[in-house]
Formats: sequence, C-alpha cells, structure tokens
Amino acid sequence: MHLPSPPPQLPVHSDSVRPYTTMSIKQEQDGAVEVVKVDALVVLKMIKHCRENLPDLVTGQLLGLDVDRSLEVTNCFPFPSSADGEDGDEAGTQYQIEMMRCLREVNVDSNTVGWYTSSYMSSHLNKSVLEAQYNFQSTFPRSVMLVYDPLRTSQGSLALTALRLSDKFFALYKRGEFTKDSVTELNLSFADIYQQIPVEVSNSGVFKAMLLELGDNAAFQPTFESLDMATNSFLENNLETLNLCISDLQQEQGKQQMWQRNANKVLAQQQAFLQRRKAENAQRKAMGQDLLPETAADLEHENPALFKLPSEPSRLEALLITNQINNHCEEILKFGGQSLSKLFVSKSLISGK
Repeated sequence: MHLPSPPPQLPVHSDSVRPYTTMSIKQEQDGAVEVVKVDALVVLKMIKHCRENLPDLVTGQLLGLDVDRSLEVTNCFPFPSSADGEDGDEAGTQYQIEMMRCLREVNVDSNTVGWYTSSYMSSHLNKSVLEAQYNFQSTFPRSVMLVYDPLRTSQGSLALTALRLSDKFFALYKRGEFTKDSVTELNLSFADIYQQIPVEVSNSGVFKAMLLELGDNAAFQPTFESLDMATNSFLENNLETLNLCISDLQQEQGKQQMWQRNANKVLAQQQAFLQRRKAENAQRKAMGQDLLPETAADLEHENPALFKLPSEPSRLEALLITNQINNHCEEILKFGGQSLSKLFVSKSLISGK
C-alpha cells in the first residue's frame, strides 16, 4: 500500500470557501470540523477502488471544499499502488500534482481535504498511517482521513469512518516524546489518538432520480442477506486478531518492564557510588585532605557511563495496540449482539409466535 504525502495546494479564489495554505502547521482551535459531507459518487468510487484491489489495501486523495465548520468531499482519485521507495514517492507526488492540475482545467474541485484508505481488522491503526495523517494535518490543518472497511461492509452496513488526529495527540506527536511523563502530563489515553467526525452521505437530485428509476428493478430489491446468522467467520477473525494484539501488547509491556529494571539497577549503582564517595570524603576530611565532588552534576562529568539512565522506550506502539484491542472488542460486542437478536427473531418465527 502506497501511503500518500500531502501535495502542494492549488490556490482557491472564493469568499465563502476557506483556502488551505501549505505554510500553516498549527492546528485550528476555533474552527473545528463538525461534519464531513461526502458525495455519493465519491463513496462509490472509493468502494470500487477498494473492491477491485482486494485483498490489497489501497489509498486515494479526497478533493472538495472547506465551508465553515464542515468539509464537503466532492471528488476523489486513487493513488498508484506500485509506487515504492524514494523514486516511487516522487512519482506519486508528481502524479497527485498532475491529477489536480487536470481536474482544475476541467473546472472540478481540486482542493485537497484529506485522503482515504481501506482497512481490515483495524489495520489503519499503525505508525505509518498515523504519520501520513500527521503530515496531512500539518499541511492542511482541517484535513480528514476516510477509512473504508470492506469486511464490515459485507455484514450489511456501510463501514465508512472519518478520522483526524486529536489536538492533544497532534501536539505530543509534534514533540516526538512518548514517555511516561509526557503522556501523563497531557492525560493522554488510547481513545485520544483519533477524533471521529460524523459522516453524511449526500445525494444530488439526479442521483435520487436514478434511485427511483432503479427501485422497480428486481436486481435492486431487498434480500434476506442481512438476516444471515452465519457471522462465525467474522467473529473468529476478530478474536484471532485480538489475540495477536494482546500478544503484541504483552511484548510492549515486557519492554517497559525491562527498561524499569535496568533504570532501577543504574539508580542503585549511583546510590552505592554516592555512599562510597561520602565515606571517602569523610576519611579525607579527617586527614585534612581536599574533598572530592559529591554533587550529581559533578559526578556525572566524572563518570558519565554510570550516571546515564537507559533510554525510555516509546509508548506510542502500546497506545496504538490498545486502540486496536478496543476496536476489536467493540466489533465483537456489536456483532455478537446482532447475532443474538437474529437468534431470538428466528426462534420466534420457528415457534410461530
């Protein structure tokens, strides 16, 4: 999967539309995005792109308008999936610029409002996707990431989610320090990584007229697929992925415990060294000799290897894994409840009540 990088934004001349600027890297506090309005044609393009490349994950760019407190996504185009390495990244960036230039020449919205990606079993919760969204929000502060899950969609409902990095996490990621103190200082948890924004799918008048025309078509009549009680495979996949995430979390916790043990060992060595130095200074004082330095700063210059604590491992991976575990638990709870409801309905139908 080729992860996108934010392209240079073409200028927009309109009084009602806020143009983006590539110079601003500060999060907007007063103009938070409250809703993402996606055109139905954009949703169909995304679904088509994702289904044609199954089981590979794909990405694409979202184009539209930033109006007041909403983002209107009116167009999109896919990213080439074969772009790998530095040359591939340059080719991908050039491809984005050429696509936006062509769209602008035919008077189509060419303003970048974010990007989209397909996801399976919360696969979008990783460092590479997070970094891509951070780059987009650094360049376009109000940009969003649309996540489409074809596996969840196959269960009967459109799984389309709009996400953006929260202000707290954005500030911490910009600092690049995911230590215990920095995470505690901002009171950051796994739920504060992404901010979910409501998504509204809008249909034009022509699109609604087409749906009315297709209403009498037998191919578009409602089926009983949504009543299928065979959800075992979906739940099994979630449980298997959940077990893997728990194993990964245990490994991260093992790294933290190893760092804590090593840090305590170094601190104990430092205390022992200080005690020896104090005892030695007591003897030197009794003999009338000059005292040796006892302050931590002086001793650190004298013996830097002893007074240097091991580097604390980043807690970013643990936060992402915990977020994945939470998502899998929510999916199991949701589909488990739906399965129970279907079983009660089928029991009533069989008993004739």
